[in-house]
Amino acid sequence: MKINHVITSIDITTGGPARSVTHLIAAMLDVDKSLHIGLDTLKSKNPITRSFNTVNSGIRFHDAETLQRSKSLVNSLNYSETTLLHGHGLWQMPVHQMAKIARQKSVPYIITPRGMLEPWALSQGKIKKQVALKLFQYKDLEQASCLHATAPMEVKSIRALGLKNPVAMIPNGINVNQFPVEIPVKATQPKRMLFLSRIHVKKGIENLIEAWQLADKQLKQDWVIDIYGNGEPEYIKSLKAKIKAANLEHQITIKPPVFDDQKTKVFREASVFVLPTFSENFGIVVAEALASYTPVITTKGAPWEELNTTNCGQWIDIGVAPLVEALNSMMAKSPVDLQQMGVNGRQLIEQKYSMQAVAKQMLALYDWILNKTNKPKFIDTI
Repeated sequence: MKINHVITSIDITTGGPARSVTHLIAAMLDVDKSLHIGLDTLKSKNPITRSFNTVNSGIRFHDAETLQRSKSLVNSLNYSETTLLHGHGLWQMPVHQMAKIARQKSVPYIITPRGMLEPWALSQGKIKKQVALKLFQYKDLEQASCLHATAPMEVKSIRALGLKNPVAMIPNGINVNQFPVEIPVKATQPKRMLFLSRIHVKKGIENLIEAWQLADKQLKQDWVIDIYGNGEPEYIKSLKAKIKAANLEHQITIKPPVFDDQKTKVFREASVFVLPTFSENFGIVVAEALASYTPVITTKGAPWEELNTTNCGQWIDIGVAPLVEALNSMMAKSPVDLQQMGVNGRQLIEQKYSMQAVAKQMLALYDWILNKTNKPKFIDTI
């Protein structure tokens, strides 16, 4: 089996998809030693990795021309002997080029939208996306052998567009072993509320700032909010101005992004993780927080109902008022109760979202497409 993955960028600044794709490939190579996987992506300053350190894999970094078109990528895919192509993301030339070549060569292909078909995402730059859908994007999706969703709500978004392809619902996974198994000692002076993600308007940071203003003064006197991430400088500047105008500079701090061991340390020190997002196809940072024994507050813009059903956090409506209620509720809990929620979250990740389990599902999907084996239960067909 020879698989080629295509993603526009695996730069460390691009957020969850770059981590999800590279970690998934590494896990699949570990599960099946006979597997051959190539990754094609555009050149960037700080890629997450430059090699998977196996003889059966390779990463090819390509130059980009106008509108992210890449002649180098086209040549690489044209001369590749791959048996299956797998593209990640929409509205981007590299994945469109992949789909076009796949059809020309009669090679089956999969597209993972990565949340880009969610209602909120479609509403951003709406006219451009409508044009792109008509010109190429809908055809690329419609003629894929299978579409890959990471949560049930994303399956619904795909079907809402009228797409009738098979849809595989396979969650993102994380390398649980990168997160220590020992229960951490949480910071207490002060207690820390953590936001760690790309700093972008869709993440709902303005709602978090406003909700913190309205949160119970008595409860929040022992807490601070740490916001870690990168984003557009002007947007970060506007958030800092909002914090200053609310006289919250001593309680809310925006900090540079952290990676690797330092990121794990920050996750484990926090008493609560909060992601007040408008839209996520998965939210890998939620899984990372839970793996760190940290309870999570996130919105119904992310597919994490299990926060409620397994008592490891709160899954709330989008908006300021529900966030105020959730913040007050979590801050009112005892350290013992928060620790038990953290343990519940760690157990959820170990049982359902480990990278090994996800890799095996993806390999089963590939086998079904290529070898017409029995259809796995996680594939929805019409």
